Amino acid sequence: MAGFIALIPARLLSSRLPEKPLADLAGVPMVVRVARQAAASGAARVVVCADDARIVAACQLHGVESLLTSHEHRSGTDRLSEGAHRLGLEPSAIVVNVQADEPLIPPEAIRSVAELLQARPECDMATAAHPLERLEELFDPNVVKVVTDVSGRALLFSRAPIPWSRDDFARAWQRPTGDAAAHRWPHALQALRHVGLYAYRAEFLQRFRQLSPAPIELAEKLEQLRALWHGSHIAVMRLDSALPPGVDTPEDLIRIRSLLLGEDSADAQARSG
Repeated sequence: MAGFIALIPARLLSSRLPEKPLADLAGVPMVVRVARQAAASGAARVVVCADDARIVAACQLHGVESLLTSHEHRSGTDRLSEGAHRLGLEPSAIVVNVQADEPLIPPEAIRSVAELLQARPECDMATAAHPLERLEELFDPNVVKVVTDVSGRALLFSRAPIPWSRDDFARAWQRPTGDAAAHRWPHALQALRHVGLYAYRAEFLQRFRQLSPAPIELAEKLEQLRALWHGSHIAVMRLDSALPPGVDTPEDLIRIRSLLLGEDSADAQARSG
């Protein structure tokens, strides 16, 4: 496909993990590792949109393009919008939002969501989802679900369990507590977990900033609902399985460091062998 741009919004402050973008991962800051994954996707350009000079300095040290954006942005989308504007991107350019706390994101996923948006000219955005198989996740409000139409466009995103299997769940509530059947996945229920990977057209990024927040967005605390509320179409790429985990907490950071240490050890053994 024609070249797409990967933009990485990076915010220094984090309530659960301070200075998260600069966290050391196998000798490089997390945001640099994310940028390297994005570069491997085939993106024509990878730019970190930072809110702090320390992130910019870390990127410069490792040869990663970056720019300093306003620290007053309320969302990563707003930060991307400023970045796209300052880079002077063509209105039709495709921009992929790569989260700065996803150091293991597969490059092919970044490329695929860009390709999906290019193939769907009627859509302003593209994103991704994978099948859910456990009731705990279906009913977990921290797990965002999405329902699509026959063409793969998003109908609704929600923290609620959607779609709702009326007959199966009604019977489950009537069973005695502890009945194993009440905890089985309903037959033929197809539920999708939303993955926070987005592609936008540059023109839409600028337009999105001007849209008023939607009531359903404010209730669910899901920014993508603003696009649906105002009539935009969102294409959804179906993944076979979940993407590798991101980093939200100190415990996540420890786990990712362990995974990377294992990869580095395996690479060293392969080279020595």
